[in-house]
Amino acid sequence: MTTSPSASHFKRILLKLSGEALNGPQGFGIDPDRANLIAHKIKAVRELNVEVGIVIGAGNLWRGQIGIDRGMAQPIADHMGMIATVMNGLALQDALERVGIPTRVQTAVQMNSVAEPYIRLRAVRHMEKERVVILTGGTGNPYFTTDTAAALRAMEIGADILIKATKVNGIYTADPKKDPTATRLTNLTYQQVLASRYEVMDMTAFTLCQENNLPILVLNFEAENDLINAVKGDTSVGTLVSATGTL
Repeated sequence: MTTSPSASHFKRILLKLSGEALNGPQGFGIDPDRANLIAHKIKAVRELNVEVGIVIGAGNLWRGQIGIDRGMAQPIADHMGMIATVMNGLALQDALERVGIPTRVQTAVQMNSVAEPYIRLRAVRHMEKERVVILTGGTGNPYFTTDTAAALRAMEIGADILIKATKVNGIYTADPKKDPTATRLTNLTYQQVLASRYEVMDMTAFTLCQENNLPILVLNFEAENDLINAVKGDTSVGTLVSATGTL
């Protein structure tokens, strides 16, 4: 793939997508149109010569808590969720390949006939060769969320930042749907997040980022240009969380 000189603020990113990003109008499952939309957004980032790793959730296919609430053992519920992330990863790989972006799916839950096993150095090498790498299967262990998997993989592959793609344009002082006076915060330190109990990621994931000084950017993936603008260094997009509140 021929790419233009980089205009990006970052060399390598880890993009955390929710499984719901693949939802169609029905509110669940995998919608090929949504996969195609996501693929075009990621293609725009790759065209800035940015190396991209992706961790995707499985909430569009399975929520383990539903099973747990009905008596299912959590390891079984969690493993079902891990397998569902592989399904989402394969759907996204297909969409990316169809728009001309070489892509590999790696999984922490081995299923060699459909995806590579997760190997850190192989994932890094794929990205160096201009391939997007979708890192599925969570951490490979129950009791950990895909947020934690995203934080872990971001550190393992040496990402400059973890971008958490959501449906809101950052972190607010309160729930903007319930409190009309809520205001968006553009910059926060890890300590400010903890002191104010802002919901950014689950605590295990957040602590991993804090202890390893990995910046987190929360942005609205649904906004047409927020992802590409953030990658270009637009500090008005989303909410940045880091040790100092800056990069």
